Amino acid sequence: MSHYLFALTDGGGTVPPEVGVARRLVDRGHRVRVLAEASMENEIRAIGAEFVPWEPAGPASGSAPAAAAYRDWETRNPWTLARGMSNHMIAGPAREQARRLLAAVDTERPDLVVCSFVAFGAMAGAEAAGVPFDVLVPNIYPLPAAGLPPTGTGWPPARTELGRFRDRAVNAATTRMLSHFTVPRLNELRTDLGSAPLQVIWDQVHHARRQHVLTSRSFDFPAELPPTASYAGPMLDDPVWAHADDWPIPAGTGPLILVALSSTYQAQQRCVQNVIDALARLPVRGLVTTGPGLDPRDLRGRARIEIVRSAPHTQVIDRADLVVTHGGHGTVMKALVAGRPIVVLPHGRDQPDNAARVIARGAGLTVRRTASPARIAGAVQKVLASRSYTDAARRLGDRIRAEVTRSPLVDELERLCPGGPPYRWTPHPEGPR
Repeated sequence: MSHYLFALTDGGGTVPPEVGVARRLVDRGHRVRVLAEASMENEIRAIGAEFVPWEPAGPASGSAPAAAAYRDWETRNPWTLARGMSNHMIAGPAREQARRLLAAVDTERPDLVVCSFVAFGAMAGAEAAGVPFDVLVPNIYPLPAAGLPPTGTGWPPARTELGRFRDRAVNAATTRMLSHFTVPRLNELRTDLGSAPLQVIWDQVHHARRQHVLTSRSFDFPAELPPTASYAGPMLDDPVWAHADDWPIPAGTGPLILVALSSTYQAQQRCVQNVIDALARLPVRGLVTTGPGLDPRDLRGRARIEIVRSAPHTQVIDRADLVVTHGGHGTVMKALVAGRPIVVLPHGRDQPDNAARVIARGAGLTVRRTASPARIAGAVQKVLASRSYTDAARRLGDRIRAEVTRSPLVDELERLCPGGPPYRWTPHPEGPR
């Protein structure tokens, strides 16, 4: 039995796959402790792991995750987005993450620390303590890599030298912008921890022993990843709040459409309502799951359409003919594994990139999130009318399922536990200043 310490942040859709990794280690008989936000406690306790809150017990416990304050849907200005990501997800929480992680490793030494992709403070803390750490990448590979278009653009792979120059230029500009807001604050922390400074933001991730990319190599675009990064296949776990109780089957006999937009709030109410109104124009049935981010009572129902807070997507998709989604990685993976075509209405983040990969494989269509009900209805009708989309989704789904079946992830995590080198870290009584 090995001892693993997970350092996780609540990124909404990133929670089920990351907690799913911890569950697989628990199932193997290992001891797993999880440092996480209070919003994740139920998910962690449900898998039999030990929950350790980032925040100590007190009035602040149970508060919304820091990432929830990152209101990225309110702007498209890249500098504003980068500043918000730094303040709420990367540099802002880093010092407290490092302090709490160092307290945890000082109390009981783990063999390996496993970090969320944005838990930069936890990575810095593990590095300073001399404890090996891995990073979970719960979607497509987001760092600059030859062959991959810049993250967030929704672009297909470059085919010409001019296109490759464009990708390099955008990646360089994005790296400079994120580093501008994050690196000075991260380096202040690293100096206090006795660690060498970072040159650019991605250096911290590249210091990890391994980067486990929790998606399918067949789904992502071909790229030259660094030697420490490898595709582990997607984690297809449903969140604990998606209860497996009976879910309502819409009345009627037409094709069943699952509508699953973001589980976190992204100002998606109007978009969801447009999808509902679109399906009402067609001879189909719809099951709309709003998730915790949206109240079903805020939506206008229609005939043959059920609106619920949650339902287990892995069960519903098996009965569905098509999935309409914002393009979150988890929903896209589950739809493809089930061989279901997809209509994507990307909102932001990695969603345009997931949509680009769906289109490139011929497994669906994309429309703008502001599209009218008529336009959405047209896309749904087109996908249902052509067998090619379903055939492409099934071919891709077969390849993804094969990768899930032979995923090396747990074996790699077990193999990477060396019993731990001697600690270099001597904790200050009050932790990092």
